[in-house]
Amino acid sequence: MKKNRFTVPWVLIFASTSQWSGVEAFGQSSISFANYMVPRSGSIALVVRQNAPLEGAYAAADAVLNGGLQWAVSAAKFRGESGKRLHLVGLAPFDHILLIGIGSADPDPLIMEEVGGHIGNFAAERAGSRIEVLWPGNEPEAGPHLALGAALGEYRFTKYRESGAASRSTEKSELVIRTPLGAEAGPVYENQWRPVVTAVRFARDLSTEPANVIYPESFIERTREAFKGITDVQIETLDVPAMQKLGMGGMLSVGQGSSRPPRLLVVRYTGGDIGAAPLAFVGKGITFDSGGISIKDEDGMWRMKSDMSGAAAVTGAVLALAMRRAPVNAVAIAALAENMPSGTAARPGDVVRTMSGKTFEIMSTDAEGRMVLTDAIWYAQQRFEPRALIDLATLTGAIRTALGDDYAGLFSRDDQLADQLLEAGRQAGEPLWRMPMHTSYAEDLESPIADVRAGGTQGPGAGNGAHFIGAWIQEGTPWAHLDIAGMSWRTDNPLPTSPKGASGYGVRLLDRFVRINFEPAR
Repeated sequence: MKKNRFTVPWVLIFASTSQWSGVEAFGQSSISFANYMVPRSGSIALVVRQNAPLEGAYAAADAVLNGGLQWAVSAAKFRGESGKRLHLVGLAPFDHILLIGIGSADPDPLIMEEVGGHIGNFAAERAGSRIEVLWPGNEPEAGPHLALGAALGEYRFTKYRESGAASRSTEKSELVIRTPLGAEAGPVYENQWRPVVTAVRFARDLSTEPANVIYPESFIERTREAFKGITDVQIETLDVPAMQKLGMGGMLSVGQGSSRPPRLLVVRYTGGDIGAAPLAFVGKGITFDSGGISIKDEDGMWRMKSDMSGAAAVTGAVLALAMRRAPVNAVAIAALAENMPSGTAARPGDVVRTMSGKTFEIMSTDAEGRMVLTDAIWYAQQRFEPRALIDLATLTGAIRTALGDDYAGLFSRDDQLADQLLEAGRQAGEPLWRMPMHTSYAEDLESPIADVRAGGTQGPGAGNGAHFIGAWIQEGTPWAHLDIAGMSWRTDNPLPTSPKGASGYGVRLLDRFVRINFEPAR
């Protein structure tokens, strides 16, 4: 790719130079690690394999109960199917026994995280309790991944409930994770996985906050707070004059209808070799999407506060990398704007010139996500020449229709990058499904007066959106577009590690993508 040099206009810069000294404890539970043993009282949680064979911690607990646990399990017809739970109360000497089925598969880190998620959900319902998690297997990764899952599964957003803040501060539960590795699991969790928990919670909080609290400028302030004290990080903000100087018509056209001005946020983490090209993660950051002049139906519009989930995820991913000192260079770019109808808003039929010089004709102002990404993606390529570029966006309802809330859509012309992301999604529990990018989509985007048209197309909406974004990708740049519209907010189908509400989808995926492909094997 040809070297591109340009002068960065005036920006607001926040640089972090002090040493990070740990992360804040989140949620209602403290997590500690201890040697494996079966206590003789209290509350315990343990796993059961398919058909409930009498083995491991299950057999040991049954012995304490003189066969009473096996009797209760049989009476409840609990067979240890994957993802099933059985909660038993008052089987003396235990107050509570939580059994989690893991099916017949050999436990891997993802299964351990899901088990932990069930325990986290259980703990969230019992503020102030102490739960001892029993895992007799010798897998060295068990303790950290059980803790990761528990911390994610326990997440609850109670900030605006009358007793929410008070209960969080005064009624902390305690999880004691007992494995043969004992306390040695603690530093692994603290250094490698607790940063991921912090980053996911950061993304979930941003996506859950109402739009009168999170808007472009406050998104940036939250980001500065999250990165405070972390080394090798620089935060820059492009305001309206800076974007005007660069010709970012896509960003400006979307934000011009709102009293809250748009911003382009750039978070750079330099944990790798000096001068090495970074990985670039670009996120759609529409802090509220009314649809603009092409206004949405009111049904479900409240959830458009989370239309900035892509920006939250990419910023969170770099937060995770920086907190755990990953040996890579990475940059998160968040395209932040509020899409509102007003006398100054962009109109259907307007033609907009972007930073690249390419133009688009607005067919629907509700296609705002792809519009802001044109400038953010071009800026990423021109300034950073990334080794790979991945954008995340709650882009289309069409992807939710196609894939539901089981997969995010993956669009890419780069087979190697696509395969890497598919595997990272599988390992992280944030799965992807590769979607086509047919050349015929270009015909759907033809405009009689501009280079392409934005929105208003018939046919494969998610594919057309991806093809539109791809028109701003320079030849030679490995690129993937992730449409996360069906995965960013969980409603009727919560997962063990992702309760109802904002999921923070993408943070674990991008973190795992970096671990697998750009870090030495541990």
